[in-house]
Amino acid sequence: MPEQVYRGTVLAGENFEPIQAAVIVENGIITGIEEETAVPPVWISPAFFNAHTHLGDTVAMDCASNGGDLAALVTPPNGLKHRILAATPVEQLIAGMKASIRTMRESGTAGFADFREGGIEGVRALQEALEDEPCLPIIFGREGGEREAHGIGISSVRDVTDAEEQVRRARASGKLVAFHAGEKDPDDIDGALAYDPDLLVHCTHATRDQLRRIADAGIAIAVCVRSNWILGVTRGAEHPPLQTMADLGCTVYLGTDNVMFVQPDMLREMCFCDAVSPLPPEWILRAAVGGASLGGGRSFDIQIGNPAHFVLIDARRSALQYSTNPIASIVRRVGGKEILETVICRDCE
Repeated sequence: MPEQVYRGTVLAGENFEPIQAAVIVENGIITGIEEETAVPPVWISPAFFNAHTHLGDTVAMDCASNGGDLAALVTPPNGLKHRILAATPVEQLIAGMKASIRTMRESGTAGFADFREGGIEGVRALQEALEDEPCLPIIFGREGGEREAHGIGISSVRDVTDAEEQVRRARASGKLVAFHAGEKDPDDIDGALAYDPDLLVHCTHATRDQLRRIADAGIAIAVCVRSNWILGVTRGAEHPPLQTMADLGCTVYLGTDNVMFVQPDMLREMCFCDAVSPLPPEWILRAAVGGASLGGGRSFDIQIGNPAHFVLIDARRSALQYSTNPIASIVRRVGGKEILETVICRDCE
């Protein structure tokens, strides 16, 4: 593959330092970042990683547009979404997931972590949806699907009776372990922590003591702020307690959760998170990028030696060209029309 050069204002390194530069890519790897005095009004940001999705729910999009009782909608095995998934032909399920994967890529997302229902067949359906799509997945299977996935995605410890055995099998196979926990109250967080998971999803109502334990254990948290609001499990900046998570040094990633309720668009997720939390844009952008590390320490940061996973944003397509702070504007203002390209090196992984 010939050398490729991308010029613009680059959010470089772990700190997203804005520099005018040319990013040089050879065989999908960043081999140079060379500062230049004049570059086009294009922002080059690390691509986003959606740390929690349920892409199968694409076929149930807005079937409960006014929200509703959380348990009735999403609790396995007989929640509304599970009944819809069971009744959907596999070809339609695959087509829906493929459409949502394309939506993510077109809005700057290069990878995602999905809880995939339907056992091995469900995991295989997502794998088929990913064919010819460069997005980088981490698949958490269920109901036996974890055997062909990267890990196991367990619903609340309230919902399963054999969590210990499921975790034991997953660990024996070297798989990742993720739990939903703390979405509607804190009562299932301690139970999930007992299994030392790699990822907790939500922690919307986690207490300070629980978050301290999570931080000390180095367990990542995927927060889904828009979904929490839509489902009525929060109505304020205290839930999820993002500021406390930040203060205690928790590793926090952003996810969009069920496509049934929320478009898998990380630009919208960042904007909403910024609107309802007191955290700075730099923290929010890090949370939108950092989930890539769930895949064995992978990094989307723009630095020499890393695979090329970044998004090109054309500031000329709107008033963004007058921004004095590209990081804040990416978090608060960028929409799909400004996305020029999402560069993803699938062969580098």
